[in-house]
Amino acid sequence: MELLLDPAAWVGLLTLVVLEVVLGIDNLIFIAILADKLPPEQRDRARIIGLSLALVMRLALLAGISWLFKLTEPLFSVGSFAFSGRDLILIVGGFFLVFKGTTEMHERVEGKVASMSGSRMYAGFWVIVTQIVVLDAVFSLDAVITAVGMVDRLEVMMAAVIIAIGIMLIASKPLTRFVNAHPTVVILCLGFLLMIGFALVAEGFGFKVPKGYLYAAIGFSVAIETLNQIARRNLINMDSPRPMRERTAEGILRMLGKRPVSSDETSNRPPSDPSSAPFAVEERNMVSGVLRLADRNVHSIMTPRTDITWIDLNDDPEAIRDEINSTPHGFFPVCRGSLDEIVGIGRAKDMIADLITRGTLSEKGFRPAIIVHETVRILDLIDTLKAARGQLVIVINEFGTVEGLVTPIDVFEAIAGDFPDEDETPDIIADGENRWIIDGATDMHHFQQTLDLEGLIEESDEYSTVAGYLLRQFERLPEVGEELTLKHHNDAFVFRVLELEGRRIAKLSVEKRSHIDENDNIAPTSAT
Repeated sequence: MELLLDPAAWVGLLTLVVLEVVLGIDNLIFIAILADKLPPEQRDRARIIGLSLALVMRLALLAGISWLFKLTEPLFSVGSFAFSGRDLILIVGGFFLVFKGTTEMHERVEGKVASMSGSRMYAGFWVIVTQIVVLDAVFSLDAVITAVGMVDRLEVMMAAVIIAIGIMLIASKPLTRFVNAHPTVVILCLGFLLMIGFALVAEGFGFKVPKGYLYAAIGFSVAIETLNQIARRNLINMDSPRPMRERTAEGILRMLGKRPVSSDETSNRPPSDPSSAPFAVEERNMVSGVLRLADRNVHSIMTPRTDITWIDLNDDPEAIRDEINSTPHGFFPVCRGSLDEIVGIGRAKDMIADLITRGTLSEKGFRPAIIVHETVRILDLIDTLKAARGQLVIVINEFGTVEGLVTPIDVFEAIAGDFPDEDETPDIIADGENRWIIDGATDMHHFQQTLDLEGLIEESDEYSTVAGYLLRQFERLPEVGEELTLKHHNDAFVFRVLELEGRRIAKLSVEKRSHIDENDNIAPTSAT
């Protein structure tokens, strides 16, 4: 009872608990690294057994204090070195710690993990427990000697040891989880073990290494590693706003042989050999089209307003018939006077039948127009097209003006490339070696795939065609014959305006060159 009322005893108990926990950190680190070699279901048991044995060992050492002090008496001498039982324990334990830390570090740095038939091989349970017990003996000896030097009452010593081991039991699991989840922390902890092992060996030979130096070095290293973990977490947080789908798509594209364009270091590398990729160019382009489809806006796949063929009810029947016969489409928007005044969607064969039998078009035969807003997601648009049963879908803007139309074939072209109709020419025509004639309305994704270019368009860009890209670079409507040079890796792509239609670029040429003229107008791009 007197002991419980003694303030000095409580102060000594608190101080000793703190010191015991601090001295036990190296033990916890070693247990965390060894426990990872066991199957997950055995790790908790190994930690509990290891720390329980440490508790038993420390209590036994405290109970035999008289024997413990005899360990400090010299047993034999070699030259100027006198060795006691404690010295031998420290030397053997230190060498074991250095050996174990070195082998563990070598295994983790070299990345060699024992495996058989694709499954990880775990160490034996009692082998790991035995290693824990061996190190417990060394760490327990150090902790008990500290306790004897700090407090005079045996009861206080034992209470401090029991409380410290209890705290370590509670902290061991989260510490083990944290250490194993961070490879750099494991290497740092192994470095601590090497340093502690060296200090134990030196102390066994009579060279006292002040613990303050060790703890200062460990504290500084922990501070640096904490900053490293914070920086790593911030980097992950910066990347996390990117959708998981986008990051997954980028990873798959890397496996397909696509070069990422998000970093200057990567973009400055020479292009990889296409023959070494596991997928052919066409296959890569199709997979790329599928993965990037959801990221595209409807403007990049729709037929723009200027290219829509529509039927005007105000025209005479003969003109309507000629319009239908001259255009190889199955469905037409039917309007009255203006494309924005849509009456419905007419089927070509039904309208021809009406014109033959009745001499005019019957509005009752038109299907209701399916209208979507220009901000619609591509995946939602696909669902709308499925419900349309092959019918076209009209795209409008916020003012109700028709922006374009989309058909199932437009979605298919976004994946597999251009499929021109009978009245259309291909968007990209090869005009000799490393030279192409490009329609200004060519989709930028299709353009980049065909010419093996990356980084010309970003999600924030409002253009979706090659003409839009050139207008963005010139910042004005260029004249026929004007050129623009794009540097991409070690090549130069020279854009030349060939034809204008009103206020839009209708046709251009692109030539790939192996050198860049200093007088060229260089276009900025994230891929340069």
